[in-house]
Formats: sequence, C-alpha cells, structure tokens
Amino acid sequence: MTKQNIAEQYVDLLARAGVQRMYGVVGDSLNPVVDAVRRHRSLEWVQVRHEEVAAFAAGAEAQLTGRLAACAGSCGPGNLHLVNGLYDAHRSMAPVLALAAQIPSGEIGTGYFQETHPDRLFAECSHYSELISSPRQMPRVVQTAIQHAVGRRGVSVVALSGDVAEEAAPHGGAELSAGTDRPSVRPADHELARLRELVDAAGKVTLFCGRGVAGAHAEVMAFAEKIKAPVGHALRGKEHIQYDNPFDVGMSGLLGYGAAYDAMHACDLLILLGTDFPYSHFLPRNVKTVQIDIQPERLGRRTQLELGVWGDVRETLRSLTPAVREKTSRRFLDRMLHKHAHALEKAIGAYTHDVESLTPIHPEYVASVLDEEAADDAVFTVDTGMCCVWAARYLTPNGRRRILGSFVHGSMANALPQAIGAQFLDRGRQVVSLSGDGGFSMLMGDFLTAVQYDLPVKVVVFNNSSLGMVDLEMMVDGLPPHGTGYPHTNYAAIATAAGAHGIRVETPGEVRGALREAFAHDGPALVDVVTDPDALAVPPRTTAGQISGFALSAGRTVLTGGVGRMAHLARTNLRNVPRP
Repeated sequence: MTKQNIAEQYVDLLARAGVQRMYGVVGDSLNPVVDAVRRHRSLEWVQVRHEEVAAFAAGAEAQLTGRLAACAGSCGPGNLHLVNGLYDAHRSMAPVLALAAQIPSGEIGTGYFQETHPDRLFAECSHYSELISSPRQMPRVVQTAIQHAVGRRGVSVVALSGDVAEEAAPHGGAELSAGTDRPSVRPADHELARLRELVDAAGKVTLFCGRGVAGAHAEVMAFAEKIKAPVGHALRGKEHIQYDNPFDVGMSGLLGYGAAYDAMHACDLLILLGTDFPYSHFLPRNVKTVQIDIQPERLGRRTQLELGVWGDVRETLRSLTPAVREKTSRRFLDRMLHKHAHALEKAIGAYTHDVESLTPIHPEYVASVLDEEAADDAVFTVDTGMCCVWAARYLTPNGRRRILGSFVHGSMANALPQAIGAQFLDRGRQVVSLSGDGGFSMLMGDFLTAVQYDLPVKVVVFNNSSLGMVDLEMMVDGLPPHGTGYPHTNYAAIATAAGAHGIRVETPGEVRGALREAFAHDGPALVDVVTDPDALAVPPRTTAGQISGFALSAGRTVLTGGVGRMAHLARTNLRNVPRP
C-alpha cells in the first residue's frame, strides 16, 4: 500500500467525516491538497471565483444538513478572503472546516511574500484554529478540528504549509474518534421543577421561539395548547415554527409584524425557546422571563432571567409538558390572536393588492408572487437588507421549505454564494436567491460558477439601483441618503452574456410569467426585476424625535406593512377560536 502524504491524509479524513466537496480557489501553497482531492474517489473540488463565496457556500451546506462542510484558501490573501463567510458560518452554528494554506514552513516569521498568520487571524471566528508545522501533528490536529466543528457547531481552521502537505504522513491513526450525531440534552430535575412552578403560577404565558426550536415543532405546539400560550418567533425561528401553528402571533424584532411584541409585553411569564434574540429593546423589562437553550453561555446575556434552563428545546418540553397543570382560560391567547389578525389586515392591502398596473414595481408584490410560484420544498437564500424584509413578510414556511440568510452576521452579498452551496447539495431541489442589486453586484463574479457547473440556481434580483436598507437607515437618522445609489444596470443582459438564462422585468404584469419561465428553465437563470426604490420609505408624519431609536421605530413603525399569506393564516386561526 502506497504511503499517504499529509495532503492525502487530510482529504481522506474529510471524506471519512462525510464531506463531499471542498470549495475554494487554487494557488501554489494549496496545490498538494487540490491534487489530493482530484485523485480522491469521493471528494469534489469546486472552483469558485472568490474565497468568500467558498466559505458562504460551505456554510449553507452545513446549515441545511447539519453535517461538516469544507472550504479552502491559498496562503495570505487567498485564505484571508474566507474570513467573512467563516464569520457567518460560525455565528450561524454551521460546522465548517476551513483549510488555510500557509507560506513555506521555513519562511514563517521572516516577513516573507504573502505571509500572514491564519492560526491567529481566524481565532475570533472559530472554535479551533491551529497550524500544522510538523507531520507528527497528523492526524490528531485535523481530528481535533473536526470534533470542534461538529461537536460545538461552528468553524474550525487548519493552517498548513504546502511543503508540509507534501511530506509523508505518520502511519496509522487516521480515524475519527468521535461520532457526528448531536446528543440530546435534558435539564436537571431541579431546573425542571422550578420551571414547572413558574409556568403553573403564571396566568398568562407567551412563548418566543428562535432557531433552536428546529425539530421541536410538535413539542412546542403541545406545550402551547396545554398552557394556552401565544407563540411568537424571531426571524431565524420563522421557518421552524410558523407553519401549522394555531397559536401564531407573528414576529418581533426590527422586521417584526403582528402581535408578537404585544404578547411578549402583556404576559406574566415569557419563555424564550432556543433563541439568542439580540435586540434587547424588544424584550420586556418588567416581565418574568425564562430562557431554554442548548448553549449555556447564551442564558441571560440579552435580558435578566428569572430562570435559565440548560437543555435542548425538544427534550425540555417533552419532560415539562406532562408535568405542568393545564390552563383552562384562553382569554389571553384569544385576545392576542385577534390583535394579530387585526394588525395584519391593516398592513396587507396597500402593498400587494391592486398593484398589478403600478410602476415601478412594488418589491412586496414580487416577493408575494415568488412565494406563490416557488416549490413547496424550495430553499430560499436571502440577501441582507431589504430582501430580509421581503423574506420575513412574504415567504410562507410549511415545514419543508428552508430560508437561509446572514441573519446573525448581517453580511451583504450572502444570498448567491449560499444558493450555490445549497444547489450543489441537491441539484434536483429548487434553490432561489433573493438578491438585492447591491449584494448581487458585490460578488457577481461567482454567477459564473453557477454557469460553469450548470447549477440550476434561480436568482431574483430586486433591482432598485440603490442600497435600499441603507437609504432607510439614513432617513430614519434624519440624514439625506448619500453614497447609496447605483447606475441603472441590466443584470439580465449580463446573465445572458455569461451563458445563463436572463429575463428583464419592468412591469408588474410580467412578474409571474418571468418567474415561471425561470423556474422551468433547466439551468441557471436570473430574473432582473426593476423595483420601486422608495418602497418602505419613512412616513411623512414621523418626526426626528419619534425615530431617534431605529431599533424600536423602524421595527414597529417604519417597516410595518405587507405580510403576504400570513394574514390568511391569522384569519384561519381566528376561525378556530372557540366562541363563548
């Protein structure tokens, strides 16, 4: 049997951990690893145009599967380009292993050409970042990196010089020493007992759900039914809890809608389920609050707690629900459901009804039609900015759809790279990128990656020739927008020139047909929709004093309006409310 070198052992360990592809840009320091991938029977090298895209794509894969994904960058500037996508993956708890190739090992510390120290640079956006300077460190360093990424849900970085990668690997030991299935964590008995006491003592309980309720939909519904609790959610909890939810009262936060904010402030006990909701201005200060989270370091860091419970949501509720007393009064729940439906009815009309003849096209209308035309199991990737508004208000979850974005890190230009990763994962599943023209143009070069690999990604560009969210932020601060405009650009023509299917849409009547045409196309397609740059502008009557705090004003005043099919869901829930 031919002895492995370090590069070959590294690649073999990735394959054993379930990695199917490595995203990156080739370079001399990375060449031994790329060649090892080329010769490996079950690992694919994906050539992107920019390493930032490689990290975002790997992060998207990891978020969709929960399994380890991989990316790589060559020495110096090459691996530095990974940093933004790795920050996003790490803050999204996506298990990603990044290889940061290093300059020749004998030159480290001499100010050599392209010298950086990736083991230090990536420390803040990883659970583990280490340099392999000797073959004797293999395979333990890589095994440790994999275990950190998978076990702690985040990024690990391995720095490796090209000359070390070509050296012979130590014999034996190239096995993973830990499983990759995440265990369930049940709280301690005394914590469950205290939690039961708090729930039983509270007359009005509200549940507020984040991403940590993934896989616990049935348990949350059973708990809400027993204690007659309205259920609100953060943006990252939307896809996991809003569907088939007769207790839904909407979303809180900067993009919030409905009655979630009111339900959280009017209750006696607020239970935060699997959420690290960062906007403390939206959390009540005079309500007893309990937080349940699998990550103990998150307990109490956003608001003062009556009780912090360390455990995953599903196991905690499975233990708690049978123990609590069933509440008999639905008065609080029904009042919040009525308030939620009323709020949505007031918001919906002006944005998606009777706008088929209005130009420029309302972006809300585009998002509403997109929601109707997209597949029931579509993966949506969403650019940071106004596209997050449209996703929050118009994309209807159903338990099969997925919605990815840079919802914690808040990076521009994430949607297209994440769509590439999602589509590589499953070419037969519909993947739709909701891209702003600012975000799309920032990493537009990697649309060529979709073309090169004939990925059937569908990119919908909301083209308002501006950085719309930044416009809004400036106006909310009483400043005239400046430095936010772009020249009018025909992105459909660019897509066509690149070899993809490009469609330009300038009137509302063309929107539905264009989306259907793109979805039916067997290959990459881009729909360039010219949208109204003044959508969701600040209401004229809003004063500087009223909008001095963007977090509260924008979330509750400026961005109210337009909620898609959620109004129908709210009406349906009301029909199920028992009448006295």
